[in-house]
Amino acid sequence: MGYSPERKLAVLKRMLPPNAIAIRQLSQEEGISEATLYDWRAKARRKGQLLPDADAGPEGWSSCDKFAAVLETASLNEADLGEYCRKRGIYPAQIVAWRAACEQANDWDRSSSARISQATKEEKKRVKDLERDLVRKDRALAETAALLVLRKKAAAIWGDGEDA
Repeated sequence: MGYSPERKLAVLKRMLPPNAIAIRQLSQEEGISEATLYDWRAKARRKGQLLPDADAGPEGWSSCDKFAAVLETASLNEADLGEYCRKRGIYPAQIVAWRAACEQANDWDRSSSARISQATKEEKKRVKDLERDLVRKDRALAETAALLVLRKKAAAIWGDGEDA
């Protein structure tokens, strides 16, 4: 059964915030299977449309939806941003926070590399200290073994000293 593009758009519009309706409820109201609605939403998301899950508040939006909201609002002035946020049931502060998170995500590589580099330096120093300690203990063990061998040889040559 094919649905007209107008019907699809009308149903997708009902999925949009602030009055976003859960797919299960929308399926019952519209008489369209849940699988079809999930498919329509997925296709709309791939086209770049912001369609968060209805049962998840703005903090439950996927990172893709948050990024899309940040992109859509990047060039808006304060008044337009307020209108955008009212339509979607979110606050401008959330957009600001999401934008900051997006900006930090791009710096992750650099800060991660710095942390890994520091951890690697610390691990190398630890390994070097452990190797130095191991060499010292190996030398002490070799010296002790040599002394024991000499003691046995001396005892074999001169006797135990208990015989005298």
